[in-house]
Amino acid sequence: MGEHTAISWCDHTWNPWIGCTKVSPACDGCYAEALMDKRLGRVAWGAPGAGAGTRLRTSLHTWNDPFRWERAAPAGARPFVFCASLADIFDSNVPPDWRRDAFDVMRRTPRLVYLLLTKRPGNIVRLARVAGGLPPNAAIGTTVEDLPRAERNVRDLLDASEGLGTAIPMVRGYFIDALRGKIWTPWPANSVPSSNIGDRVYTGLIHNIDWVITGGETDQGDHAARPTPTRAFRALRDQCAGARVAFHHKQNGEWIERGGEFVRVGKRAAGRLLDGRIYDGRPAVCVVKDAA
Repeated sequence: MGEHTAISWCDHTWNPWIGCTKVSPACDGCYAEALMDKRLGRVAWGAPGAGAGTRLRTSLHTWNDPFRWERAAPAGARPFVFCASLADIFDSNVPPDWRRDAFDVMRRTPRLVYLLLTKRPGNIVRLARVAGGLPPNAAIGTTVEDLPRAERNVRDLLDASEGLGTAIPMVRGYFIDALRGKIWTPWPANSVPSSNIGDRVYTGLIHNIDWVITGGETDQGDHAARPTPTRAFRALRDQCAGARVAFHHKQNGEWIERGGEFVRVGKRAAGRLLDGRIYDGRPAVCVVKDAA
């Protein structure tokens, strides 16, 4: 449950627990459910009552992984840790003490940067405060798969960033063809960012984001991936460049566009090139100095 990872935008994944409940269309092709429920039968996906064991705290060995990664990190390095890839760190159905314990591990491993991605950004402030506050080395992020969720989730994310004082608000853009719309319209590239997040009227939101990650859907279990138009990725890439926001394109999914048509070629063949280039952007983070 804790490991080095092939995920391009992080260095490790850490899962203090596993299990979740689907809350949005972006959950339709959940790889965690396909692996932990459908394939391995470790948990029953869904809210409490959906089946025996909907949330499972992982082993002590997994909980100790961050300390090993901290010791192994080269001087000056800040490894990125995706927490939790098989759950949602701000899931309100998780026992509060689990989150409190996880935040304690984060505070005790200050060299690591924890990426807390959630489809429930409205829960961040409340649950973080119950857990003793957001660790200073934690970054918060959310998934946006269509325009309504972009407008809602990004606002919730930035409100949480302001309320908790986190340094790295980020958006993980996960785009689905059936819902694609013009997801980039809330973020006009030529808008002027407000100097005060609390006073702004939420125009030019991309100026207040530190990282955008894009990716197309992949097949998971019985769920067949839907294609994403390349223009959606291009639009966000170009706006990030204009706003000097780190941009990372994870994957194209299972499809490519050829001659104006979508063609299913599989994840490996589709790759992660966007207009012939790999985009591996990450936000800059401060270096933690050794104690004297």
